[in-house]
Amino acid sequence: MDTAHYDLIVIGSGPAGEKGAARAAYEGKKVALIEMSSILGGTVASSGVPTKTLRETALRISGFMQRDIYGVDLRYKDELDVQTFMYHERQVRTAVQTGVALNLEQHHIHLYTGTASFDDPHTIRIASAPGEITITGDIILIATGSRPVRPATYPFNHPNVYDSTTILNMHKLPKSLTVVGGGIVGCEFACLFGALGIEVNMIHPAEHLFPFVDHEISRLLLDSMREMGMNLYMPERVAEIVTTEDRNEIKVVLDSGVQIMTEALLAAVGRASNTENLRLENAGVQVGERGLLKVNQFYQTEVPHIYAAGDVIGFPALGSTSMEQGRLAVTHAFQLNYKMTPANQVPYGIWTIPEISMVGETEQTLQARSQAYIVGKARYNRNPRGMVLGDQFGLLKLIFSATDLKLLGVHIIGQEACELIGVGLIALETNATAYNFINLTFNFPSLTDMFKYAAYDALGEYRKSNQTIPSPDQ
Repeated sequence: MDTAHYDLIVIGSGPAGEKGAARAAYEGKKVALIEMSSILGGTVASSGVPTKTLRETALRISGFMQRDIYGVDLRYKDELDVQTFMYHERQVRTAVQTGVALNLEQHHIHLYTGTASFDDPHTIRIASAPGEITITGDIILIATGSRPVRPATYPFNHPNVYDSTTILNMHKLPKSLTVVGGGIVGCEFACLFGALGIEVNMIHPAEHLFPFVDHEISRLLLDSMREMGMNLYMPERVAEIVTTEDRNEIKVVLDSGVQIMTEALLAAVGRASNTENLRLENAGVQVGERGLLKVNQFYQTEVPHIYAAGDVIGFPALGSTSMEQGRLAVTHAFQLNYKMTPANQVPYGIWTIPEISMVGETEQTLQARSQAYIVGKARYNRNPRGMVLGDQFGLLKLIFSATDLKLLGVHIIGQEACELIGVGLIALETNATAYNFINLTFNFPSLTDMFKYAAYDALGEYRKSNQTIPSPDQ
């Protein structure tokens, strides 16, 4: 039997792989996609979206967001059956994975299930239960994603020691949970379990959360987490983890000597790229620290016809950016009729409680290059819609140029932050100024109305520092 040949071979069915394959197939290319798992969609489908689903379930079951409205603590304190808690998450997970399969089918993409590795720069060997086959391709896109780092010093053989993937398969909700790592994943899980009234300890080696997030926003998140009753150990590092003989408790010893007794432990200490089984040396592709692949602005590796996109190339490792990277990679490879460069502005969404979203410059990035700026703020608890929601920590923060009041950055913490950011994203992409927000009429009451009042606040700050306000026509 002749070896099957394709215009494009994609390795991995996560956002980068799926969208890259679909983009090429849409343009009439013959495409094969290889996925080692029987379940499609990668990390986004298996844990990303499901984690956000659990967050919503926790908020609804606990009544957490309504606690200030009714003046009582509604957090769930009774024994909660884990099957009940996980029910909606599993429905959503199945629906997302089914959607990926349907998309591949509709684009007539040939799906192979098995472990892919390179025989040479154009030949891929696929190992599966029925046996091994080889296929060849003109262009190859590596989109194998990433996995949680599992340090050897952590007792992952203990039934209550988890990483961010295995925790979704827990059989019982713990009375207490210690989260090691205050990155996005660690904070999202800490907030999720904290909303249920579970005792949460979080250990983080730095004084600040999320170095790329505006510091004022991250401080507000810390305030909210403390208000939820979390025990935050910052900056601290784990010195030792000891399991008890009855395996009912885990002792976490910190460098400072503090000892934490906990029923469950979540290690959220980073991710590593899934490249170890690809035999990339046969293709001439170099592998960096934690399996990362280095690419140029077109997502090419050092081998021009081999591209890489998504988590496998590292930061920002977002579902949204991974999708665009996959599309842009195949666009460059086949010179398709599609944009050739990434979007100017990419929003970040962090589904903590409250959620955070941002796009554009922060105060810290502007200060680093000595660029003058003006800040305008609007708080949820002074906005009628925010008052209805009972959001006490919510803040919309707009950053403008001090010379012409052009919008430079948008930062939000509070309910619906990841939806509200869309207004700021469009404003940044269209070079909006403070006047554009002021001249708009938003629904009332609505959270979007905060954009107008944050812009007014910025104008007030501008008056304090300047004799004249720039004309709207400038």
